Amino acid sequence: MANVNKQKGVVLITAMIMIVAVTAVAVSLMSSSSIDLKITNAAQERAEAETELIGEIHKLIVAEGTSANNRFTLKRQQMPDEGMDMSSSSTPSHMTNTLKNLNNGEMELHCPRQFAYTDGLTCNLTEMESTITYGSKNKHTITVVIGIGQEIISHNEGS
Repeated sequence: MANVNKQKGVVLITAMIMIVAVTAVAVSLMSSSSIDLKITNAAQERAEAETELIGEIHKLIVAEGTSANNRFTLKRQQMPDEGMDMSSSSTPSHMTNTLKNLNNGEMELHCPRQFAYTDGLTCNLTEMESTITYGSKNKHTITVVIGIGQEIISHNEGS
């Protein structure tokens, strides 16, 4: 009987060690799970911001292309050096859109990627830079730069 009473304490200590080990593993798994959730959330926020930005760019290009005062046709002299704001009244406040003219000097250019050049048409090259801020406290940014070649009637060529 004395031998059985001595072994009850060893079982208790062994059980306590096992509980501590299992608790440590559970805490470690919960911690890594929390980090995985944060990474997934950040990736989802970035994808959402990128989609919103690309959608806004498409909307601005379509609206500008159908406008009577198409700013893609403005020459370098007609556009400020720092560029002009392309944002519309529906553009979200955490997004900026700036249009700059890429033509160097007065020279008119032939539009790139054409199979058959048409006399009397030249190309006005512009660049639209769009930026969106996202995430908690808007501390992350995505910037997309698009080059736009707009055919215009030449003042120097054609009849």
